[in-house]
Amino acid sequence: MGVDVLSWRLILCSLLVLLFAKDSSARKMTHTRWREVSDDDTNGLQHNREPDLQQLSKDDHLLTRHTRGGGDHRNHEHGHLSSHMNHMDPSDKIFFTIKDLQVGKTLPIYFYYRDPSTSPHLISREEANSIPFSLAELPYLLEFFSLSKESPQAKAMEYTLTQCELELMEGETKFCATSLESMLDFAQATFGSETQVKALTTNHLRKPVVPIQNYTIVEEPREILVPKVIGCHTMPYPYAVYYCHSQEGGNRLYEISLGGENGDRVQAIGVCHMDTSQWDPENPSFRVLKIKPGTAPVCHVFPADNIVWVPLLS
Repeated sequence: MGVDVLSWRLILCSLLVLLFAKDSSARKMTHTRWREVSDDDTNGLQHNREPDLQQLSKDDHLLTRHTRGGGDHRNHEHGHLSSHMNHMDPSDKIFFTIKDLQVGKTLPIYFYYRDPSTSPHLISREEANSIPFSLAELPYLLEFFSLSKESPQAKAMEYTLTQCELELMEGETKFCATSLESMLDFAQATFGSETQVKALTTNHLRKPVVPIQNYTIVEEPREILVPKVIGCHTMPYPYAVYYCHSQEGGNRLYEISLGGENGDRVQAIGVCHMDTSQWDPENPSFRVLKIKPGTAPVCHVFPADNIVWVPLLS
């Protein structure tokens, strides 16, 4: 059975509560919040935006140009940006192996906590459609958001638009969602128009004391048996943008209950990528896990502001 009007409303309402309430003054926010952040403000862009770039440079095959190869000049430019962000990354500790998924296993894990009150908000489809979302329109967008082309915000926007316009990998489906409605449309198109969908997220039972600490698996990890998964990752932009993608190749999804050494508790969503043979050998996961592409599955947890979509099976 497809998603009827009531089901759509329930999904929309639950996600708006789950993520962040839609700001009725979203256009005002997009014009002011990024513009007023100074380049060295550790509570602004440098604190909130750079982890997005770090995470994107690490997380499975989001470095799509590196994985696919090719001579696109944009790959060189933004590969440099990713390398810069990797250099500033406080930790690559988000990766583990499928053998680690057992009760009592302790792993150092980096969870970046972003205060929703200082994060870009979701805007409506109508408003998103009224604002160009294209690398070719970047000069206009910088003027629209009152940003200097040399600012960190401008570089982050260019990075996001470039990633969103890269061609698909083999077996990949992707879409950059600029509104909740468009994200739901993509999930429906990927799973089938008659398929009901469900959103999963990593939940912190309280704000982490420190970004990285040792976490112990306190319950038997529960595998979520679904034929296909869509991961939606937050991207740095004046309003909420999600890079959503689904890749063929046997991904296994898990719900993992973690207890931190500082008393934190996290109900995490994790994924194990079973086939890494086509990944870039320079992907940080191989260095962290001391393995080579295609030799073993690579697993990672999703940050709390990411969304994982799965089909609801009857």
